[in-house]
Amino acid sequence: MASKKINQYILLIILLSVPFYIGLGHVRLFDWDEINFAECAREMIVSGNYLYPQIKFEPFWEKPPLFFWLQAMSMRMFGITEFAARLPNALFGTATLLLLFFAGRRIHAQKPDKERSRFGVIWVLVYAGSLLPFLYFKSGIIDPVFNFFIFLSYVIFIIAVYEKKSGSFPFILAGLINGLAILAKGPVGFLLPVLSLVITLFLYKQKYFRQLLLFCFSAAAVSLCWFSIWIAANGWDFFMQFISYQTSLFSKPVAGHQQFLLYHFVVVFAGCFPASVFALPVLFSR
Repeated sequence: MASKKINQYILLIILLSVPFYIGLGHVRLFDWDEINFAECAREMIVSGNYLYPQIKFEPFWEKPPLFFWLQAMSMRMFGITEFAARLPNALFGTATLLLLFFAGRRIHAQKPDKERSRFGVIWVLVYAGSLLPFLYFKSGIIDPVFNFFIFLSYVIFIIAVYEKKSGSFPFILAGLINGLAILAKGPVGFLLPVLSLVITLFLYKQKYFRQLLLFCFSAAAVSLCWFSIWIAANGWDFFMQFISYQTSLFSKPVAGHQQFLLYHFVVVFAGCFPASVFALPVLFSR
């Protein structure tokens, strides 16, 4: 009976994600990132070079290739269209809602099954009803894929901590998944989750230094696989140019991405309403 109920919740969540897919191809690509990312995927298909992204068939150093691989795969299946460029994010939107549901159930594992599922569904409804996630899942930018892998790795790590897992596997798995976030958006995919984990472990007085190192090494291993193949094919000059460009992203605005200091906090608070309002009491209670 419990399994049947879970399947019903899964079906409900999938139905909630249907709006992510409606009209994906009815609006032209209009954001600078949307246009360039779709072009990267198109040029991968045209050139047959899937090793690193290109714009005007010249190396595009801003992002690693994972998201463009997903777009290129979609374009091979559905044609080089706006729909194909945005489809990966819609799929990851569905995956994100399902992850929220199961993470919510797992967090409250000590409660009755009905209450666990109810919490998971509420979490899904609050997030799915927020403006920014809805728009992102209908876009052709990297963030939904990037956020999914970061959140999944964080959930696996934190659940392992609070369930006092003694083995290394969940922490290595969390790191490997986080490595995919790095392959989606670059070094920020490493810095953000590690900083978040350090703060979380500090606030809750948890001593998991060895597990955090396992996480870091596993995440680095995934990105190093791509870097190794890239260096073997193109030499160290290409790699150093990529690193130089990524470093410049932290020191100066690039490609028109210039915002004030608290820009992202304002965007998250306004764009993730009402979820952001529910998060405030928890944030300031620590």
